[in-house]
Amino acid sequence: MTDQLTITQQLINTGKYLLDNQLAWGTSGNISARVNAQEMLITASGTEMGNLQQNDFSLYNFETSSWEGSRKPSKEVPMHQGIYQERSDAHVVLHSSPFYTTLMASSEEALVSELFVETMYYLEDVVYVNYYHPGTAELGEAVREQAKKGHVIMLKNHGVILFDDSFGDAIMRLETLELASKMIITAKSAGIQLTKIPDLVVQDFLESARYKPRKRIYKD
Repeated sequence: MTDQLTITQQLINTGKYLLDNQLAWGTSGNISARVNAQEMLITASGTEMGNLQQNDFSLYNFETSSWEGSRKPSKEVPMHQGIYQERSDAHVVLHSSPFYTTLMASSEEALVSELFVETMYYLEDVVYVNYYHPGTAELGEAVREQAKKGHVIMLKNHGVILFDDSFGDAIMRLETLELASKMIITAKSAGIQLTKIPDLVVQDFLESARYKPRKRIYKD
């Protein structure tokens, strides 16, 4: 297991990357990483994503619901906690509200994955959660249930929370989601009809690992 100091620095770098690439803004959003089988490091309440410091994280035990550190953990702990408890393959969790993603989450527009290589892979298992107030147990429980089915959990009228087994793939999921959302919205506003890749071709792509080995979808 990677040491806690290294994980903290990876979280700091990720926060800056998200802000620099318009995948997060201000104090909106929160990120976390698994430290061991029971604990995660999560951004503290009120932290600025693009200016995270070493003391801007709390060590949270998602089995005992207790925490350590000088800063109180983000109020969105229930979402992160639910994902780590349900998915042993979750090592990084990102929650943010990028513009186009949030626009999609605040509409009835369908998010399709059969558009290009990265969407086929990273957006294969997008699921949805209805609106619940941020930080509530109800939202956490809804996310926990949907995490059994998908890596990308769209939060209606809120944004997105997603997870993966590495920082690189978690960031790539978020970037792919935002790009796909922008494509769909831009195409619709311009009257352009997007052409979907046929289902049989998508299945061949995923099952043959023509991009990368397919990630597990359903919980054991």
